[in-house]
Amino acid sequence: MLNAKHCNVVGDRLIMGRQRLQLKINAKYRHESLPKLKCSVKPLPVSLSLGKPMRIRTALPFLLLSTLVSLSSSELSHAEVAVEDFDSIKLYTLKNQSGMTVKLTNYGATITSIIVPDREGNMVDVALGYNRVEGYLNAVDKPYFGAIVGRYANRIAGGQFTLDGKTYTLATNNGENHLHGGITGFDKVVWNAKPMEGDGWSGIELNYKAKDMEEGYPGNLDVKVTYRLTNANELVIDYFATTDKKTPVNLTQHTYFNLKGEGEDTILDHELMINATKYTPVDQGLIPTGELHAVAGTPFDFTSPKPIGKEIDQENQQLQFGLGYDHNFVLDRSEQQEGEIALAAKVVEPQSGRVLEVRTTEPGVQFYSGNFLNGRLKGKSGKTYQHRGGFCLETQHYPDSPNQPSFPSTILNPGEEYRSTTTFKFTTQ
Repeated sequence: MLNAKHCNVVGDRLIMGRQRLQLKINAKYRHESLPKLKCSVKPLPVSLSLGKPMRIRTALPFLLLSTLVSLSSSELSHAEVAVEDFDSIKLYTLKNQSGMTVKLTNYGATITSIIVPDREGNMVDVALGYNRVEGYLNAVDKPYFGAIVGRYANRIAGGQFTLDGKTYTLATNNGENHLHGGITGFDKVVWNAKPMEGDGWSGIELNYKAKDMEEGYPGNLDVKVTYRLTNANELVIDYFATTDKKTPVNLTQHTYFNLKGEGEDTILDHELMINATKYTPVDQGLIPTGELHAVAGTPFDFTSPKPIGKEIDQENQQLQFGLGYDHNFVLDRSEQQEGEIALAAKVVEPQSGRVLEVRTTEPGVQFYSGNFLNGRLKGKSGKTYQHRGGFCLETQHYPDSPNQPSFPSTILNPGEEYRSTTTFKFTTQ
């Protein structure tokens, strides 16, 4: 893979509106022993049907011209800049030497596709999602497919929290509770984006500035998320944030996986291991009670691999509250491992042999078994996403931490930097 020492991409001409995007790209690459590469762009005709009016906040003053340079490992004399344009919304493609491909958009910093091989080398898309931006804008059940969620991922009880004696009121968009940052969370805004390149990886950097009191949260929050695809079939996600006022921050990645392929049956036979001997039990509103319960002797014991569906329908109050698994697991780590990246979970799909390993610096992971998928949503392959047709492993701090003093703090202070890393690594067995 080309190790590009210098990359300069400049857009020369742009016709705005819902017309075909027309542009020219001049790109220059310099490398000690490699010739200058030519870059080309293929403009794509697109249509944007928004359906119901929706408020979309954007940090972009005009149409964002931002492209991903995709380099072929076998052909160093040519590279393509692939752009799909929905006004300021773009779709980017990352591809490594072994053919693993990740597509993502700056709308919600959303992963739309992850294509990986099985044990025979057959490539399929294992991430649930849509082919067009309309699907993300108009999804009837708002499932957060593939998105970055925040300013606070997961739930905050009653849509409020108190900080330094002041109570802040948030949207109650999940029954009486606040979920995933509110009505217009980070999954529903347009991020600034630019390509990145390094030794053995390519990626995208995304930036968004959440304003003071946006969705009820205090402080102007500058957020940066980077996605890097390595030649080891590892997708590395780094999160950064700074604030000018004290504020809770909890960011996560909300991809739904089905290692058989998106739209292919359920995930109940996937074998799951979670590196956690405790979890946080919840009430009927899926708000943690504040306790930490041992998983031993319960359906929540994934310390040894077992099929997701093995005990999912057992008579168990916690499973009834979640309609399956929708719970935060407290990851096992020593004091020396605090803040270090460590194994959180491993999933094996027996038929294809695909394996997903999740590592994180976070103290918890929310395991969600696709309980609210019900066949109403149709994905990229044209197949409907059936009940429990995908699972999420959302690395995070614990739900409702701003209201739970015994939980690890999620408060970010001015002068501090929020940092978090999660990796999704794909192999076969």
